[in-house]
Amino acid sequence: MTFATILSRSQQGLEAPLVRVEVHVGSGLPAFSIVGLPETVVKESKDRVRAALANCGYELPAGHITVNLAPADLPKEGGRFDLPIAIGILVASAQLPPGPFERTELYGELSLGGEVHSIRGVLPTALQGKRAGHTQVFPAANLGEAALARHGRAYGAAHLEEVCSFARGMRPLPAAGTPHDGSVRTTNSDLADVQGQPRARRALEIAAAGGHSLLLIGSPGSGKSMLAQRLPGILPEMTEDEALEAAAVRSLAGRGFRVDEWRQRPFRSPHHTASAIALVGGGGRPRPGEISLAHNGVLFLDELPEFDRGVLEVLREPLESGHIVISRAGRQAEFPARFQLVAAMNPCPCGHLGDAAATCRCTPDRIAAYRSRVSGPLLDRIDLHVEVPRVATEEIARAAPAEASVVVAARVAEARARQVERQGCSNARLGGASLAQAVRADDAALALLGNAMQRLALSARAYHRVLRVARSIADLAGRDCVEPAHVAEAVTLRQLDRRAAAPAISA
Repeated sequence: MTFATILSRSQQGLEAPLVRVEVHVGSGLPAFSIVGLPETVVKESKDRVRAALANCGYELPAGHITVNLAPADLPKEGGRFDLPIAIGILVASAQLPPGPFERTELYGELSLGGEVHSIRGVLPTALQGKRAGHTQVFPAANLGEAALARHGRAYGAAHLEEVCSFARGMRPLPAAGTPHDGSVRTTNSDLADVQGQPRARRALEIAAAGGHSLLLIGSPGSGKSMLAQRLPGILPEMTEDEALEAAAVRSLAGRGFRVDEWRQRPFRSPHHTASAIALVGGGGRPRPGEISLAHNGVLFLDELPEFDRGVLEVLREPLESGHIVISRAGRQAEFPARFQLVAAMNPCPCGHLGDAAATCRCTPDRIAAYRSRVSGPLLDRIDLHVEVPRVATEEIARAAPAEASVVVAARVAEARARQVERQGCSNARLGGASLAQAVRADDAALALLGNAMQRLALSARAYHRVLRVARSIADLAGRDCVEPAHVAEAVTLRQLDRRAAAPAISA
């Protein structure tokens, strides 16, 4: 036999399209060529494969070896094709039987000694291989990750010789086994640690209940970051599908994905110097950015006005759509980006406006310029604007024990369950006819909202966001209908709208 086909998969966003690794050993002068739109790392496979075969005691055929990665118009990247190329050569040169590889997908980067090294993007690859009904062989280091797909025919190999022994029927490969359940909640960030701040705690609970975005405004040291870090601990537990989606993104990013934490809600906190590409993703080979790594979790932007304005503007579309499409020359990738945005900012450049413990020396022009770094359209897309005042030392000393995260999480879970039963999604994702149907507001509540819209000059987008927040408040209260009290609280939680005409943000 001079021809062999081995199955593998490429990576294109969260998709893992099937690739046929076709190997032909022909007559002629010794040569080794790889075709099928390979990038540089793939082209270098021939050197790794040649050395690995020699060091494992196999012969490289003396003729012209041609490897075609089909389909030819699909970009191929990474070292994942080393193992299927090596096995394809051995099958084509009759050193291995072809039977075991007819419906088997192979992945893995080879060392010069034949060790099979780990690759990124194993989880999306395993999920698509499961749908195709194929047997899959992964690097042994990735086997725990592959097990998350609950694929009954996923196996691991640590060395090229193990795959060869499996092909000869001499030794079975280790199976993926039962997936790790994963830890669900962190234990080191409890809401009980936050003393005082009843208004901010209430806003955090409402945001968690409805999946709303939140802006915290307060002086340095008032507890904004502390509150944001505790939001994941009160969010409802992810469903398995949600956890797999989030884990697939982290797997694709290749940034130290941990199998034992795959069910935890992501919490991403990029520095304010981050670029637009770092935030939304990109590069010559599109990779997910921070907004996708925060999928089904929390994206925390501290010191919001310090971010480049152009960087912040790229958040507008994914905040509405829940996904991001990255287009590059010759390739396009789509990543999910349903994240919950939490942002924090000071009330003024020095941070002491309205602070009883310090004096603000900022001029009105400086304050206006500082706030204008965050555009109105972006603020419109943030549901809750809440002040976080500094807590006095004596208040901290005599404060009663605060509610723990587990208590608040129970109320949030109950409210979220009401939403799923009623409309199949969180309130933050409601829009159009589904919003009108889900709100069920009485005439008095709508009249109050109409009055607030005129008085505060709310945009249509802000109007709908107030309705969504009011719906979440009603769900926390166990009410089927949105009442005037729910609308009134929702309006008070848009602090920047209420203070838009004032030169300062005050309580």
